This record gives sequence, structure tokens and C-alpha cells, in this order.
Amino acid sequence: MAGLITASQPSRIGPFTGLSPRCFGKLVTALRHEGADMIHRGRPWSLHLPDRLLLVAAYWRTNLTLRQFALLFGISKSAAARIINHLSPLLALRPRRRFRKDTVLIVDGTLVPTRDHTVAEQSKNYRYSTNHQVVIDADTRLVVTVGRPLPGNRNDCTAWELSGANAAVGSTTVIADGGYRGTGLVIPHRRQPGQAELLAWKEEHNRSHRRVRARVEHTFARMKSWRILRDCRLKGDGVHHAMLGIARLYSLALAG
Repeated sequence: MAGLITASQPSRIGPFTGLSPRCFGKLVTALRHEGADMIHRGRPWSLHLPDRLLLVAAYWRTNLTLRQFALLFGISKSAAARIINHLSPLLALRPRRRFRKDTVLIVDGTLVPTRDHTVAEQSKNYRYSTNHQVVIDADTRLVVTVGRPLPGNRNDCTAWELSGANAAVGSTTVIADGGYRGTGLVIPHRRQPGQAELLAWKEEHNRSHRRVRARVEHTFARMKSWRILRDCRLKGDGVHHAMLGIARLYSLALAG
């Protein structure tokens, strides 16, 4: 049965992936170089690589069920699940290993509602969620690394250490909000006990800090246009693979 959605129709790519046809083509080429389309023994894939990539990106983008996607792409539900399980880890963002001396990064945690309660816990949004530490470049706003997900009841300063995000950035200067006290990151000035208000220069520093740190909030807003980050039905490492893959798609769309 022929599918209703195919990568051979450029008009389908933008709405279902968040990428331009040019960026989508670059990603297909990169995946081929990384071995995503290697021929293995056994039954061949029911879709070509561009269509498989479109299926995974569209699944993250729309958060429809696998049964719905099977109909849209003209394949079985089990085939759609196999494609997502195979291709999602290959789409993962590779963390940046080296940084210029003058690089400034921004970190913050975001909660992803996750239905698999083995990896999630009830958090401040009263839903079972996972905490993801996302680090972006303050100048380019590109995502440079994403830590492993932790249960949503972990606070950000603990998640910063345990997720591996801290180790990934090394000694690079990192800006964060007031929830990262004691981590050595650049956080806003706070009033001392008995102090009525901050000094004027500290208030000015805090205003500048808020303007710069807001860039990571804008990043979260754009990443969550991939609706799977608003209600993830994937199990186990699925939410981690989705977060890393969406970080790569977001960065590719931003860089053009």
C-alpha cells in the first residue's frame, strides 16, 4: 500500500520535520556517511532512508500514535516501531568536545512528561517527568550537549552533576539560574540575610544575566514544538534518544 507521506514531496518535509528541504537533504547525507543506510543480512527496510528519517522526525514532531503513522506511510505498525527504534539513536546529537577559551555556555533543566514510570517521577508540574539538562552556546544558541535524563523530582544542581552535563563542558564558563547554587556556575547575585536590597551594580549584573540566560528558555520553547517533548510515550531510553535527536534537528534548523 502506498503511503500518503513521502520525502519525495518537498512540501511534506517542513511541516512534519521542522527542517527545510535543504537541511533535510544534508541530514540524510550525514546519516549515510554515519552508516545508517548500510546493507545488512535479512529482510530489507520497507522504506528508503529519506522516508525512514521523515517518519522518525514526523513522529517526534506530531506525537501521533504508531498506528496512525503506519497508515500514513503505508507500512505496518511493527515496521514503524522498528524504524523508530533503529534510527532514533543514530540521530542523536554528538556533544561538542572542544570549546574556544572565550566560549560562554548556558545551562538549564527542562521537564519532559514521560509515561514510563520506571525512568520518571512526579515533579513540580505534578506529572511523571524526566529532568533533562540542556547546554547551549550563548552566542550561536546551538545545543552543545544534553545530559542523561534523571527522574523529574531531582533538582537542577543535582541533575547537573549526575547527568554528565558537567563533565561534558569541563572548565568552560557556564551561566545558570539561581537553582544551581554551590555548583561553581555563574548565577545571579542574591541578597544576604538582613539585606533589604542589592547594591546597584549587582542589580545591573542580574539584569544582564537574565537577558542572556533567557536564550536557553527560547531554545526550550522551540525544541518543544516537537510535541513528543510534551507527552512522551516511549519507554526506557526512548525519551533520551528523542531529546538528543530533537536537539540535533533544532541545531540543524537554526544553523541552516
